[in-house]
Amino acid sequence: MNRLRLRAEAGFTLIELLVVIAIIGILAAIALPQISSYRRRGYDADAKASVKNAYTAQEAYFADKYTYAAAISDLKAKGFRQSPNIGMADPAATATDFVITATVLAGCSSGFGVWTFTNTTGVLTGAPCG
Repeated sequence: MNRLRLRAEAGFTLIELLVVIAIIGILAAIALPQISSYRRRGYDADAKASVKNAYTAQEAYFADKYTYAAAISDLKAKGFRQSPNIGMADPAATATDFVITATVLAGCSSGFGVWTFTNTTGVLTGAPCG
């Protein structure tokens, strides 16, 4: 009789398995919204970094030519590398100032994820990815 009893206690019951699956489901329901929030913040950080890198390339261009670049291709010649998910508009540049804008191409709602830097104010402004 003891041999039969030992064999019957060797596994998990259906109730135990259902409780574990329910706990995993609750944890997943809590974690998924946080993951999408982290992704949106990552997109914003990528756009901000691209704008700051373009600013550095603009200053390097100005140091060589005494004017600011009016095309992203000119900045790429100075070492600027653009992220694949970021769209960079050609800078609105004059001889003394410029405005750089970066837009998140995928992962944000329309009109969000756009960041702009103006060198006259030195301020990075934008609409966070939504």
